[in-house]
Amino acid sequence: MGTINVGPFAISLGLIYLTAAMLFSLAVGKWATRSRNVDVEPTLWTLLVVAVLGARIAFVARYFDMYKTSPWSVVDIRDGGFSAPAGMLVLIALAAWLAWRRREVRMPLALAVSTGMVIWLMGLAAMMANESGREELPQVELARLDGGALRLRSLVGKPVVVNLWATWCPPCRREMPVLRDAQAQYRDIVFVFADQGESADAVRRYLQTEKLSLDNVLLDSSLEVGRQTDSMALPTTLFFNEKGVLVGRRTGELSAATLAQRIGSLRMPGHP
Repeated sequence: MGTINVGPFAISLGLIYLTAAMLFSLAVGKWATRSRNVDVEPTLWTLLVVAVLGARIAFVARYFDMYKTSPWSVVDIRDGGFSAPAGMLVLIALAAWLAWRRREVRMPLALAVSTGMVIWLMGLAAMMANESGREELPQVELARLDGGALRLRSLVGKPVVVNLWATWCPPCRREMPVLRDAQAQYRDIVFVFADQGESADAVRRYLQTEKLSLDNVLLDSSLEVGRQTDSMALPTTLFFNEKGVLVGRRTGELSAATLAQRIGSLRMPGHP
């Protein structure tokens, strides 16, 4: 799981690990300069900012076609669109250049950056290990908005994207057109829209008002999917491979670019 849920709120584990990495890095930098008349803290903050910018720029460049229609969305980092490898490369390159230019900070900077990178990589490894568990499509049967019912486990055999949403949730509403377009584009993937706790009338009114045409709109009146997958924050999008195993989770609003990234990962060979 990529988040810690506190009631209806979700705190990103990635952000927690990044904060921990920076705090450890600052502590080590301060310890390493205790007997020297230098201060590496401003340099460490500069490295962090430039690395994050580099990670964002690399991601936007990769999915530029999806951002160019709405350029303002480039600065909307709520979509979680970052390239971690690019950020790491930028950080290492800039740290090496600064260390080469300023001999007095060379050793403290190397120790501080190395510590931060180890903490960050350990966090990423823990997240990946957690996400690659054997959590499967929930054993639930949900009512279809257009009548009948659907057993989620019956979808095993194809990759499945399950979006947990509600009409009262602003980020859910903002990302819905992106998911609608993806459902039309990725015909080899089953998209399921599991409304959390609302009535059929409320969902129908919303879809009609917004002129949204979606397949597989389901009603999860008891919030069972959220409970079984520990995904109570909205919106949450769950990615299951063709074996019905959970291989990815995104809590928070998706952009077309971040959804394309997750779909690409879902299609990669070697998923459990």
